[in-house]
Amino acid sequence: MPGDNKTALLLVLDAVGLSTLEYLFSRYPGKVELPNLARLGLGDIIKPEFSSRVGKSDGKSYRARLKQASASADSVVGHREMMGIIDDRTFNLFPDGFPRPYLDELEKRIGRKTFFNSMAGGMEAIEMNAAEHEKTGMPIVYASKCDPLIQLAMNEKVIPVAEQHKIADTAFDVAMEMGIPVTRAIARAYVKSPEGEIIRTANRHDAVLPMGRKTLVDMLYARGVWTAAVGKTSDLVNTTYHEKLKLTNKEFLDPSLGLSFPHPKGKDTNPLSVQGTVNAIDEAKAVYRPHGTFIFSNLVDTDSLYGHTRDVEGSLRAVEAADKIIPVLEKRLSKGDLLIITADHGMAHREDYGYHSNEPLPFLVERIGYGEDLGGLKKGRADTLAEAGWLVSQFFGAQEEFVRQSKLEAYFPL
Repeated sequence: MPGDNKTALLLVLDAVGLSTLEYLFSRYPGKVELPNLARLGLGDIIKPEFSSRVGKSDGKSYRARLKQASASADSVVGHREMMGIIDDRTFNLFPDGFPRPYLDELEKRIGRKTFFNSMAGGMEAIEMNAAEHEKTGMPIVYASKCDPLIQLAMNEKVIPVAEQHKIADTAFDVAMEMGIPVTRAIARAYVKSPEGEIIRTANRHDAVLPMGRKTLVDMLYARGVWTAAVGKTSDLVNTTYHEKLKLTNKEFLDPSLGLSFPHPKGKDTNPLSVQGTVNAIDEAKAVYRPHGTFIFSNLVDTDSLYGHTRDVEGSLRAVEAADKIIPVLEKRLSKGDLLIITADHGMAHREDYGYHSNEPLPFLVERIGYGEDLGGLKKGRADTLAEAGWLVSQFFGAQEEFVRQSKLEAYFPL
């Protein structure tokens, strides 16, 4: 029956590493309420001096301090490692901007001049250059302070979203042809409110480095497991999915879910990804899927909205909002279903900016209706983010293919 379809949900709290959480707690003495993450074991894996700030677990879930095996702390790298690709490469930043010959070729192909070409934070780059962009139609080109990528910020009223996406694709293609070592080219779409406030929208587009081998998503897809990507996961692990959910309109948020917007001006996009995740689960249970459903979902605000801006309280409020939706997800899952909560990297708050960091990551796993043994799923050594893929692959009976195709025999001996 449709309601019996088995479902695995992998939920990524972007940039919520354990060292990051410990730093946030150390900088914010106020009350933080994380009852559901506590129940799943967060207090057991955070440093002892912060455990009381979280609370006690119920002992029914598997929890671990997870290590990343890949070299770089990056969303692309982290999400791909979860799906079985460990990347030993390191990538360079571009403190002096991008080479002029590269930009000349890009401008030739997109039919527009570009400007700025400096290293900057996302909102900083837009706020400094929005007026010039809107006057001239030239995309704002800037280098990330923490990721090896090229970013092009554009107002949706100036350059249509479809053209923005094509510009990002072209920027990435030219970079690959000219040997510019980036992992992504991102179209950073924004609009302005009637008051003139800059608001980045969910219409961003990532053109991403090819993966070079099969991921767990590919393996499950080939086996007939329905694969659903929510939020930016399909941009990071850019392969074929049965379904991609990227809600952009708050009109489609179900009021009964009580989704919260911690940002004082409601810039949060997490509620849209939560709604997409809920929709994916509801559909998984309502539609006949004989081989089950895998949902890969990302909540990005703790990275893009609060992490890079070093907003300590905002980051914690976003984690609290994520905590509140855990029971909403759990009650939609059936006995035997799998829920994994982790992070793709951490966020080091430095004096000038929030930088991605390679640090211990939370790994909280619940098998609905079972205890810490997860109904017999075998655990790894917690020394790679591929531990998430290892559990999901077992859940769908694809563990041998996952280990062999991903060349992970050293991590998960069969």
